[in-house]
Formats: sequence, structure tokens, C-alpha cells
Amino acid sequence: MADLHPELFAADVLDGARVLAQPPAVTEPAAALVRRARRVLFLGMGSSRYAALDAATILRSHGYDAYSELASTGSPQPPAADTLTVAISASGGSAETLAAMRRHLGTSMVVGVTSRPQSAIGREADTCLVTAADGRSGVACASYRSTVALLQALCGLVTGAAGSAAAAAAASAAVLAGRDGWVDRAVELLGGGPIHVLAPAERFGSAEQSALMLREVPRVAAYACETGDWSHVDVYLTKRAGYGILLLPGSAYEPELIRWAAERGFPVVVAGGSLPGSALDIDLPGTANPAVRALVETHVAELLAAALWERAPIT
Repeated sequence: MADLHPELFAADVLDGARVLAQPPAVTEPAAALVRRARRVLFLGMGSSRYAALDAATILRSHGYDAYSELASTGSPQPPAADTLTVAISASGGSAETLAAMRRHLGTSMVVGVTSRPQSAIGREADTCLVTAADGRSGVACASYRSTVALLQALCGLVTGAAGSAAAAAAASAAVLAGRDGWVDRAVELLGGGPIHVLAPAERFGSAEQSALMLREVPRVAAYACETGDWSHVDVYLTKRAGYGILLLPGSAYEPELIRWAAERGFPVVVAGGSLPGSALDIDLPGTANPAVRALVETHVAELLAAALWERAPIT
């Protein structure tokens, strides 16, 4: 486990706009491999895999064969000459990701994505793309955000979508500047029990990353669930005291969630948008574009995590 310094996490979060203002570049060797591929396989663990979840969804929605695989799986997708394998590890030394990548070397086309190009993944992949390194806290927020931006650009090569990092940098600055207007109220509503982060399937990586930030920094119980699936798998937990939801909006199935919230009296905090029946609506300026939203909305959980740690630090 990385050596973490949660007391430095807030400063790392507030650096988010700068990270997005310096987006990683997709090099021509990597772009050439993308154009040749018939299928795309993303490999990673933790935040690296979360970043890849939404990228795989983007590609599938455009008719491409794409999948985000947990690098530790015992039943991996086999290598193939027409497969582009994107191995993601901020440190470049994740044992699981390195082992999974090595299965594909020499057969699949392999792109490494890391903030340390001199690492094993950076050296051994056919070509390497470099993301931003995490800050002094050691918590994977900068590398996650930079990886999402890079994967959006990579997907844009085949979908034709324009890059969004510049717009996201402006949105990030606006969201971070407005944090004092909602952080205390969010802590009041969600700080007393488990926090369940919900998002639509196409942005489920944001939910997973948000829940991780809440576990990793203040060490509170936090879980991710897809909004539509929530009423099938997690609604049962609402009979427990202290239950609260951080909602990343956009699902067509939010009315069902709000109905249960009214019936059972648990708070729903909406990160970006307004939802009748919610306990708190947090404005996220500039995030009407889903790609921008995906790069910025995790700021809410990050700021909440930093505030919860400051109120009850665990050393």
C-alpha cells in the first residue's frame, strides 16, 4: 500500500484545474495502434481500472469491441494480433497489471499508460503514454483525472469526439472556487454513516473513484452502485440508520431513488444538477458536457473526503 499523507490531500485536490490545464498527449505511435485495432482491452487495478470503465463504455456505444478488465483476473481475455491492450498503472509497477500486460506482449499491440515512463510498464510496452503524477498526499486523484483525460482523447481518435480537457480545467476551477457554499452541509448530511455513491452506468467509473476517495482519505465506509441497479441491490440497506447517498446524476431511473428517499427518510446529495426531493443540490458550473462532467464531478467526493478527514483525522 502506498505511503499516504491525508493531511496534504486537500492541497492536491485544489490543484485539479492545473492538472487538467496540462492534458497528456496521445503520441503518433499510440494513435497508429489505435487505428489498427479491432478490439480494445483496458487493464488496470483500482483507480486505473475506474478510469478505463467509462472509456470502454464510450467505445462500445460507438460500436467498438472494448472491455475494461481487472488485471488480477484468473480468466483473462487472450492476446490477439488485432487487440490493442492498454495497460494502466500510475506507478508503472502494479504487479497485477504488469503480469497481465506481459501476457499480451509479442502478440497484441500494447500501450502503457503511466505517470512514470521509466517504470516496467513504461519500458516494456510497445509504446507509452504519460499522465500526470499524483501530488504529495500520495492519493490517486491527479493521476486518475489525467488518465481519464488521456483515455477520452484516445477514444476521440476513433469516435471523432473533440477533446474536453481545456473546458474541464475551467469547470474544475469554478467548482473548487465554490466549495465553501456546500461542503459543510454535505458533511452534515452524509458524515454520520456509510456513504453510497450512485452514477449512471456510462459514468460508473466516477462513482467507483468517488467511493474510493472516501475510503482512502477519511477511511469511512463508502460504496459505489449504478443508479438503475440500486433499487434491485442496495435499497434494502436504507432501513439502517445513517444511510446517505451522493448522487452523480444523469440516469433515467432517479425518480425511483427519490421515491424511496421520501418514504424512508435518507438524504440524497446531488453532485451537479437539481433534483426535486434531494436534501442538497451542488452546482457544478460548466459540466453540461458529459465528458467535462466525468473529469470534474469526482471533486465533490474529494472535497467531502478532505473535510471529513479534517474533522476526524486518522493517523
